[in-house]
Amino acid sequence: MDKSEVRSLAGGANQRGLRDHNERLLLSLMQRHGPMPGSDLARHSGLSPQTVSVILRRLDEDGMITRGAPQRGRVGKPRVPVGLDPDGAFSIGLKIGRRSADLLLVDLHGQVRGGLQDTYGYPDPARVLGFLEHGVAELAGRLRPRLRERIAGIGVARPHELWIWPETIGAPPAALDGWREFDFQVEIARFSPLPVWVENDATAACRAEHIFGRGREFRDYAYLFIGSFIGGGVVLNHTVLEGPHGNAGAMGSLPTRDAQGRPAQLIDTASLHLLERRLVAAGHDPAQLWALPQDWSGMEEVLEPWLDEVAEELARAAATVCAVIDFEAVLIDGGFPETVRAALVGRVRAALGRVDLRGLIVPEIEAGAVGGNARALGAACAPIVAQFLLNTHSGFTPG
Repeated sequence: MDKSEVRSLAGGANQRGLRDHNERLLLSLMQRHGPMPGSDLARHSGLSPQTVSVILRRLDEDGMITRGAPQRGRVGKPRVPVGLDPDGAFSIGLKIGRRSADLLLVDLHGQVRGGLQDTYGYPDPARVLGFLEHGVAELAGRLRPRLRERIAGIGVARPHELWIWPETIGAPPAALDGWREFDFQVEIARFSPLPVWVENDATAACRAEHIFGRGREFRDYAYLFIGSFIGGGVVLNHTVLEGPHGNAGAMGSLPTRDAQGRPAQLIDTASLHLLERRLVAAGHDPAQLWALPQDWSGMEEVLEPWLDEVAEELARAAATVCAVIDFEAVLIDGGFPETVRAALVGRVRAALGRVDLRGLIVPEIEAGAVGGNARALGAACAPIVAQFLLNTHSGFTPG
């Protein structure tokens, strides 16, 4: 199959009482496939043309969709493509990283309408909360007054158990303990009435890839995102899995061995914090890794060996996860320039050929398409998905 092909959604329900679900289905179809006539929406969804017409009329009244120019040149009534109105809804996404916090204002098309960043030595709760409070006000202020009412909520993407890594990221002892009992909903409610969604940062990145990136091309895949610490996600049957504890796809915890042959985790051997340490040792300014726009030129003598070593680690990790689930692909992305991502993916493909894959179907190793904004964009996805879209790209059984 041509991997540029977008696989279809399927399965609507005409029963009364499923109107909200059917609205989400049509909105998801338009998000996934782009504008299309009502007759195509009916065919893709399995809903009757009459049901689709009623739903579209309601969505039009609510300002969620736009109608394009009639498509003429065919026998019969002109076909009018219907698509998502980018101003139909907005959301704010916060990514809390080990070295920086990113805040995005995103529209219904997933386009970034505004962004802010704060860099630091380590993530202090008070500083991050202050950045969010002022950032929400600034980004909302960039919208026209009538559009501010369409901000659906705030999504927060943060590392799992952030407080257990102070030594690794160079924070003072106990400096991260404030995150242990930190309640995002309570703290954010002190300055914003917007609803709040919180999830693992790598899961958020996976969701961004799933909705706005190459996730449209695959049904089942593993996702690896290399930030300060490596993380990941799992997509099965077009659905991002969160797990009972919200930590599905914790790729950083995969067992491996360090350069001395001692037991270690992937987080200890394939993360950007290791490159950061090497840059410091070689006399480079590590701030270059986190500054925007990204420019990693001038560090090749440190970067190239790191890429070689990480590629070997990711190849073994790909074999490990595919021994558990028959993934058709492993997607790799991270907080680095596109050229670095392409170089890493090429190395992983080559390294996979040196791994013992007996009994396994070799997955495709592919580059993600979202890039460094994936975690913040995924965070911003959460309010949109929760209120307007389906949380799956699979078919469903009407109930």
